[in-house]
Amino acid sequence: MNKRQKAIMVKFLTWMAIWVFLVVGMVNFKDWVNRREAMRAMEQLGQVALAYRKDTGEAPPESYVTRVREDISGAVRLGHLSYRALWIEPGAAPDTILAYTKKTYRSSLLSDGYIVLFLNGTVKWMDSEEFKSLLAGQQSESEIEMLRQKPRVKI
Repeated sequence: MNKRQKAIMVKFLTWMAIWVFLVVGMVNFKDWVNRREAMRAMEQLGQVALAYRKDTGEAPPESYVTRVREDISGAVRLGHLSYRALWIEPGAAPDTILAYTKKTYRSSLLSDGYIVLFLNGTVKWMDSEEFKSLLAGQQSESEIEMLRQKPRVKI
């Protein structure tokens, strides 16, 4: 290879590396923005649920959450929302999981995990293992059995 061919090859590989870096960066940025928007939507849902709980003393029913979710901006980024109010007793601890949604990132450097809404209105990102152990400690046998039998319905 002569000097000119080497220079062309170096420039080509440099530009290819820059483009690959930019594409990977944009994919990760997109996923980060989507996760942040989903967390913001869950925070808004948490504020509504907390206000309802302060007024009535109970967690809002699933039908109420479904209606409210339609009015929340960015709620579409939540995906399938698993809502647990049916299984929460009136005197439950504030760190009881009220709702959660799983987020999976196949083409990103972000790790998979769950966006979790607690009974006290706080929202937290949890990795899969941490979430599953926390949920397992809060679920009753009847809830687990019903979830096995029930087809998933998107709310």
